[in-house]
Amino acid sequence: GGLLFALFLFGWGLSMLWGPVGDRFGRVKTLMLTILCYSVFTFAGAIATSVWQLALFRLLAGVGIGGEWTLGGTFVAEEWPESRRKMGAGLMQTGYYFGILMAALLNATIGAAFGWRVMFAIGGLPAFLVLLINKGVHEPSRWKPPESARRAMAMLFSPEYRRRTLLNAIYLLVSIAGLWAGTVYVPSGAAFLASKAGANALEATRMGSYATVLVAVTTILGCVALPPLAERFGRRWTLAAYFLLMFVAIAYGFGYAYYLESNALGWFLASLAVLGFGGANFTMYSLWLPEQYRTECRASAFGFATSAGRFLGAGVTLLVGWAVGRMQTIGTPVAFTSLAFLVGIFLLPWGVETKGQELPD
Repeated sequence: GGLLFALFLFGWGLSMLWGPVGDRFGRVKTLMLTILCYSVFTFAGAIATSVWQLALFRLLAGVGIGGEWTLGGTFVAEEWPESRRKMGAGLMQTGYYFGILMAALLNATIGAAFGWRVMFAIGGLPAFLVLLINKGVHEPSRWKPPESARRAMAMLFSPEYRRRTLLNAIYLLVSIAGLWAGTVYVPSGAAFLASKAGANALEATRMGSYATVLVAVTTILGCVALPPLAERFGRRWTLAAYFLLMFVAIAYGFGYAYYLESNALGWFLASLAVLGFGGANFTMYSLWLPEQYRTECRASAFGFATSAGRFLGAGVTLLVGWAVGRMQTIGTPVAFTSLAFLVGIFLLPWGVETKGQELPD
């Protein structure tokens, strides 16, 4: 499981290539390609005949889903009116977690009855959205194609943008290393504690799905809350608060509650609620990144920042998986990933504050 997830993250890292394509050929056209890429290779997982085939399909699906976020975030920022743009970023981000919520519910019902292949087959359904997008969605009026995709990417490392580009990639790495290395173990952690409390195998499996639902629901709440908080307190302070929630939730939940002799499951689930809310820190990037770059390189910047850290994030996921196997426990290795958020808090003062500024042309 850890290896497949790491390959999925590696594929997501490769998705940075979609950014320059979106700058050069359009947001909507490229978005449709990313949806097809994700859907087709997710569906292909249902017919995989070996673990290595499945690994390849997960890697290619990661390439697609990373591009979806890049182009979707850029499109919403450029198409929505300025007065509603910030909340639009939050609402867009909830879609990802509604998907996780739906997947968890389907896994607890259809998946439990018919197996994992059916779940991968269901994952191919978003391909039909391309028909609706092609018919009714048009390019933002702001978008004008640059001279070349290479020029758009080169702008990210110009003297004007170099520091913010590197810092944004580091902030995303913090989010990825901490949250994804942690949440990948949420179902198994909850299932283990349920078994420890006396649940049978089926009940424990369902508890793992319920824990995922809990994280998804509280993350949706965090997504909706983030835009007004960012407008009130600024982008950096708000992201720092969400990072702090992540540090506390992961350190307490996996480092302490997981090892309690009594009521461990209850306290672990309580920490997951906080983890879910703090996990909405990804919403900040959908709001903040487009504000830092001009239209001609905005998708390239979004794609680089949200994808570059996935390579190291994949390494962290493998490292945590190795430590779990070595230590024969989930708790302590995952708890150590919380330290990444302290690094992020330390670096945030050097980020670009864009509170009160309109989206640049």
